[in-house]
Amino acid sequence: MLDKVLSLVVLTTGTAIAQDLPKFEGRTLPNHIYAGGWEHFVGGGVAGLDCNGDALLDVVLAGGENPAQLLINTTEKTGSILKFELTEFGPYLGVTGTYPIDIDGDGHLDLAILRAGADVLLKGDGQCGFEPFGDSLGFTSGDQWTTGFSATWEAGQELPTLAFGTYVDRSHPDGPFEACDDTLLYRPEGARYGEAERLSPGYCALSMLFTDWSRSGRQDLRISNDRHYYVRGGQEQLWAMESEPWLYTEADGWADYQLWGMGIASRDMNGDGYSDVYLTSMGDQKFQFFDPKADGPRYVNAPFELGTSAHRPYAGGDGRPSTGWHAAFGDIQNDGLDDIYVAKGNVDQMPDAAVDDPNNLLLQRADGSFFEVGNEAGLASLHRGRGSLLADLNNDGRLDLLVLNRRAPAELFENTSETDAWIAVDLQMTGANRNGIGTFIEVQSAGRVQTREVTIGGGHAGGHLGAHHFGLGKNKTARIRIVRPDQSASDWIDVTVNQRITLGDDGRIQD
Repeated sequence: MLDKVLSLVVLTTGTAIAQDLPKFEGRTLPNHIYAGGWEHFVGGGVAGLDCNGDALLDVVLAGGENPAQLLINTTEKTGSILKFELTEFGPYLGVTGTYPIDIDGDGHLDLAILRAGADVLLKGDGQCGFEPFGDSLGFTSGDQWTTGFSATWEAGQELPTLAFGTYVDRSHPDGPFEACDDTLLYRPEGARYGEAERLSPGYCALSMLFTDWSRSGRQDLRISNDRHYYVRGGQEQLWAMESEPWLYTEADGWADYQLWGMGIASRDMNGDGYSDVYLTSMGDQKFQFFDPKADGPRYVNAPFELGTSAHRPYAGGDGRPSTGWHAAFGDIQNDGLDDIYVAKGNVDQMPDAAVDDPNNLLLQRADGSFFEVGNEAGLASLHRGRGSLLADLNNDGRLDLLVLNRRAPAELFENTSETDAWIAVDLQMTGANRNGIGTFIEVQSAGRVQTREVTIGGGHAGGHLGAHHFGLGKNKTARIRIVRPDQSASDWIDVTVNQRITLGDDGRIQD
């Protein structure tokens, strides 16, 4: 399959597709702006989580020098027009990003808050109330500039392993260039955390993701770094999560690779069961296919003709190179083909990069190539996009979009497209890892299997934890199974389409 995809030579214009182009409608959102000086040129993450148990995703928005805000999803019923209301939260200042996670395994989602300052872990009460864990976990954080986060459950642990990606060491006397800070790794010691382990060298992390790239039962830590500040000697990184973490090198199959790394999206895009990656950057974006035949973690750049580079604006009249931030895979039309969304925007006033830089929506064709529909879909905002949330926000089976902008109000777009069949899958596991992090969900329809790894991390400074959405095309039924983190698999079960289901440890539907 990989060889077939990499040999594609296609044109990305003049495309005919089976259904109308997707359409999004702008909706009203409480006013919120991500703002601040150079420490908030980056960041601006969005967390999506159901914090009150009503099966609707609520959102937490980073604010930078403005307070972070919690917006409750008050959409009236399935398929109704999207509505959010501002509620009390914090105040938390200096917030660059946030990720949902059930740290203590009580069934209520908590929050990891990333800051230009000390990071904070907030305990959720199941009613959208959040308070610091305090000393109960033993977690401590210094005064750093945090811009990346990921988490996983290592074998036998009751608490998750947490990774915080720090950016530039602000106290470095010769900085900011070549003053990248280390990644901080918190591994549990029983029911508490000890001192953070420093993963060095750090190369100015902007996105990180624990991922079981080899399907071996262990999630390693991938880090995307910003060469703007490491300048030379740095690269993208993959840490092997053994008792003593170590870096993969070219001798292990890992390619020496540099880019202005901003965000990571991960998904099996060619049906081989292994997660591929999309990396955002300044200039162009990199779509890389994992090579399962290689000895080690080898990723191969997709050919330019595939149409995924999104290297210059397609609207707005600014021909300078684009700057990508948050990226997400998602099946916008539910045709069974995952598409690619990218938030775009100038860092601030960088003269060599586009200022009018609209967000991308790259629609996938049946042959595996992509073409731009952001303008036609109504997503061509010219604000400085940062973090985003691509998820079904009113449970109608269509992926909606929320975009957090720098120095401009956040935007909400409801997907009003005509779409095909879908299914949404929640995981509800027993034990500490309630959301099944490290699990693979497989959905089979019409002889094809879609594989989804359950992760916390990636994106740009934010992510969501909730139902996993699969488009199914014209199919009326599908089969589903889970592959647990230890790579043991449940039995296949048959399901009907256009519904949301919850699977337990045995892969069966929960009441």
